Amino acid sequence: MFELVLANLRTRPFRTLISVVGVALGVVLVILFTGLARGMSNDMTRRASNWKAEIVFTRPGAMDIASSSANVSTKYVDRLLEIPGVKAAVPMLRYFAAGQGRFGLKQIDGVNWDDFARMNEMQLLRGRAPIADNEVIIDEREVIESKTDVGGAITVFGNKPYQVVGVFAPPSGARTKMSLAAIQEVLQATGKCTYILVKISGNETAETVAARINEALPGNKINLTQDLIVDAEQRFPALKTFLRTLVGLGAFVSIIFVLLSMYTTVTERRREIGILKSLGASKMFIVGTIEREALMIGILGTILGFAVSLVAAFLIQRTFDLAFEFSWNWVWTAVAIAIGGSLTGALYPAWRASSLDPVTVLTNE
Repeated sequence: MFELVLANLRTRPFRTLISVVGVALGVVLVILFTGLARGMSNDMTRRASNWKAEIVFTRPGAMDIASSSANVSTKYVDRLLEIPGVKAAVPMLRYFAAGQGRFGLKQIDGVNWDDFARMNEMQLLRGRAPIADNEVIIDEREVIESKTDVGGAITVFGNKPYQVVGVFAPPSGARTKMSLAAIQEVLQATGKCTYILVKISGNETAETVAARINEALPGNKINLTQDLIVDAEQRFPALKTFLRTLVGLGAFVSIIFVLLSMYTTVTERRREIGILKSLGASKMFIVGTIEREALMIGILGTILGFAVSLVAAFLIQRTFDLAFEFSWNWVWTAVAIAIGGSLTGALYPAWRASSLDPVTVLTNE
């Protein structure tokens, strides 16, 4: 049986190759794009996890991964410092500039650098903190992406040039930071911020201090930093929908390619199938032979898809410096799509082949 399956595949090498490529395309769609989506999202999560603050104080509806609102008064800083267990409070204004950056969106943080760096154990690798309204500091990844360094300039808020005066590490939040006063001036949000990072005393728990803050300052939103670092698909509901759509597309591509290939193969092999049936081959034998061919195509397509995905991920990561994070769940999903799609796509051609009348076929042929 196995020799017969291989012989049938070798007889039509080009059609077999096209089928394998079609299945591999479905695998690539799932593995490559889910790895890219998860990698970029989790890279943002890891940068957020570099916050050493245990609590994020903000207003209801303002704490969002893509929030550009500035509806928290910086006067809350003094009130937070009066609460037992609060060691430090640092305001931050986060803004997303549309039409900038690699993907048309650039994230910018406005902070008082000395306070922010002290709280989050960050440092300047070179240069100094931003002072003037037209000065920014960037992390090492932004140095590579913007192809600039200390003494250079980048465009922020449209075409306005800002001088790079320092490079910081480790990456945390936005890759571009400026002084809080400067971004407040640009956004006309004097005395406002997006949220306030709260550092607690060493002998306190985040839950206890959060309860005190909520009691002293009701009506605000208190987030524990540990609760903000969750899985990418939980943080971005739309990402889960996108990935599921991608999986469905991959399955559709695999099924259609195999169905068309096997249907054409059955049409061309009517004489061979008629001979097999005249020799006593049962319907299950014919179906089993075609399904085994589809299984081999699915396995070969899976192998090719994995190889292409790994090579493409390496090249894209090296060329564009994008983060990839492959998930075993999605890897097994890709395998299921390739194998299951191939077997499903071959069902109708296999049934049609098993239903051929050998007398009619051999007479007409």
